[in-house]
Amino acid sequence: MTTEKMLNIHLPVLGFAAFSGTGKTTLLKQVIPILRDQGLHPGLIKHAHHRVEFDQPGKDSYELRKAGAEQVLLASANRWALMAETPDESEPELPELLARMDLSSLDLVLVEGFRHLSFPKIELHRPSLGKPLLFEQDDSIIAIATDESLDNHAGLPSLDLNDPLAIARFIEEYCERFSS
Repeated sequence: MTTEKMLNIHLPVLGFAAFSGTGKTTLLKQVIPILRDQGLHPGLIKHAHHRVEFDQPGKDSYELRKAGAEQVLLASANRWALMAETPDESEPELPELLARMDLSSLDLVLVEGFRHLSFPKIELHRPSLGKPLLFEQDDSIIAIATDESLDNHAGLPSLDLNDPLAIARFIEEYCERFSS
């Protein structure tokens, strides 16, 4: 089954897979503005492995959610956010999260996390951290971004982890191939 069918969307979805501390968020903060400058409209899904509080104690939306509202949609003139309680505390599934996004205004969805799922991903690797390469166990990795040269990368494209412009170009090319 193709990734598009598994995820049930018509847009390219591209993940960034790495061990904690490798710099996924730092890289995405650099790449997203470059993609925007190139006219692309990226969405982002970020998975957190710990309990996250999105709202602030004392704020109305926080207090109403804590009072028992299972969903709170907070809206203003320039943004809105939907917070939903998940009392069973099960991990969210990527297709479920994609279904909740408004994909009509996006050109692609970048995903930080969900590295154990099979969908196209760029692996970020810093040999200095002493962690193993992920691509050897994950055939859905389509490129490796690293800060040192690698002897064995199974013919995968090798990207400079410290060159967000080159990584953005790779993402643009991936989007072009997806739409062909």
